[in-house]
Amino acid sequence: MVVRKERRGRKYLGSRRWGVGNIKNARGSGDRGGVGKGGKKHKFTYLTAKAPELIGKKGFTPFGRKKLKDITLYELDRKLREMRKEGRQGEEVEIELRGYKVLSNGSISAKAIVKASAFSKKAKEKIEGAGGKTVVFKIGNAPMEIQKQEQHQEG
Repeated sequence: MVVRKERRGRKYLGSRRWGVGNIKNARGSGDRGGVGKGGKKHKFTYLTAKAPELIGKKGFTPFGRKKLKDITLYELDRKLREMRKEGRQGEEVEIELRGYKVLSNGSISAKAIVKASAFSKKAKEKIEGAGGKTVVFKIGNAPMEIQKQEQHQEG
């Protein structure tokens, strides 16, 4: 008959005392070679062969930079069609897209005032070609055109 006896270590897993000896030995990260990439020189052959992306520094991250989401003219046109189905045919439609960049993929069939944080050159041409207008927002603020007008009035 097989005796199903659990290993002693099983009951200690996750506890303070298992596998480290005296608790003072497990206090810092010294035993495992530091936090993160610590001890890299001891693992250099492995890193160069298996994980070369961990060696060296590449580029930088600009502080405070906000990434814009993108929306295509195809998606914009689809939204315009939905608005027309709801009954907004006669009036001039105004679409506000804060935090978005409008890209030129697709085409736009109706004329509309599109307010967005950025436009690609072709998207701007296509919207204005369909009889619409483009207004550029500064991220988190009023449209740039309005800000320019206010500056001229003050100065």
